[in-house]
Amino acid sequence: MRIGELTKRAGVTPRTIRYYESIGLMPPGEREGNGQHYYSEETLERLRKIDQLKKLGLSLEEIRGVVDLYFIDPSGVQTKQKVLTILRQHLTETDQKMSELQLFRNELQTQIEYFERWFSEREES
Repeated sequence: MRIGELTKRAGVTPRTIRYYESIGLMPPGEREGNGQHYYSEETLERLRKIDQLKKLGLSLEEIRGVVDLYFIDPSGVQTKQKVLTILRQHLTETDQKMSELQLFRNELQTQIEYFERWFSEREES
């Protein structure tokens, strides 16, 4: 299929496809005699898999490390183990960020209370 059909079916832009090709996330389309690029059904499936992994929160760099496994590991075990490891790392990082945000929130609350007391004391004087 040509790039226009691929973009419609995958729900991405030609710019996205070219970018993914440039960073090695997907191979470039096959060039025909007329200079046009043609893409396979596997390319479409790869784009869909990339989209699924992005929705899970994986970065493009992380996706690059696992997307090929979907096409070389028919059992899917190795791929799912690798994705699970990444998701666990994301959860750990998220928990840490939430903890840091809770501390920051507490500090903000303390400062707000300090200023409110200060204004209250001024009004009473």
